[in-house]
Amino acid sequence: MARGRTPGPLDNLPRPLSEREGRHGRRLLRRLATLGILGALVIGAFVGASTLIPAAMVPAGAVEGIVATPGTSPSPASIALASGGGDRFARSMAGAPHPMDGEAGLLRTGDRRPQVPESLTGYRWPLAVVRITLPFGPSPWGSRLVEGGSFHDGIDIATFCGDRVVAAHDGTVLAAGRHYDAYMGWVGDLTPYLARLDAKHLWDTLPIVVVVDDGNGYRSIYAHFERVVVHPGEFVTAGTLLGYEGRTGRATGCHVHYGLFSPQETAVFAMEPAVIKRMKIPRYQIARIDPMRVMPPP
Repeated sequence: MARGRTPGPLDNLPRPLSEREGRHGRRLLRRLATLGILGALVIGAFVGASTLIPAAMVPAGAVEGIVATPGTSPSPASIALASGGGDRFARSMAGAPHPMDGEAGLLRTGDRRPQVPESLTGYRWPLAVVRITLPFGPSPWGSRLVEGGSFHDGIDIATFCGDRVVAAHDGTVLAAGRHYDAYMGWVGDLTPYLARLDAKHLWDTLPIVVVVDDGNGYRSIYAHFERVVVHPGEFVTAGTLLGYEGRTGRATGCHVHYGLFSPQETAVFAMEPAVIKRMKIPRYQIARIDPMRVMPPP
């Protein structure tokens, strides 16, 4: 910040990856950037610059193989690769027992499939001013794995600390606070993870989250609140105040992480193996969709 300048609302936005990771992260980022540029030049020589699409601009259809919609199904091989379980996939195809119910790593959630996201109505932005600081999709800042790469499973919207966060859709509040994991679509037993939080007194390290059942087969997730004003069981309408923008949990600046998923989805996102081991979380979580598919133009 320039000396003598009055802080503005955008000063609280999440910091770049180079600032998050320190000196080592800066060196690594510079190396990756150099390799990326060289790779782009080589690829460009063969396929032309028009085919190079930044990761943040990957169209929604590019992840349809993982984020299933009616009439499509995720690739079992892709899920196996995403979870680092290639030989587990091979065993499942050979008839050996698989750690998940269903075919080749697909989660069985019943015969009913979720609505096509584009058919959903009644959504609005949770912040009055829409400024997306991290989109849905492949990203080095993502905490999920899709086809072996880091993936951001929602969108981050940032304005300023303490801004009003409102419901994006009518619905019933399922969770409001730091006890939200039972409603997040985990695939597996949460008991070891919850026991670790209790034993190490880690509840205060989690973000403050609101999960709302939107009444249409989908759930909205709002994360990183400074404070919430709603309670589980409360019915809210689109535009109802949920709480105030904050930076609780793993956040370097005030923002709202907004995610959207259907418990009826049959596709899954994988978790980082090191995180699974350290946090004792399940290996999979029900796949999210890109919230931009239901939101009005910003």
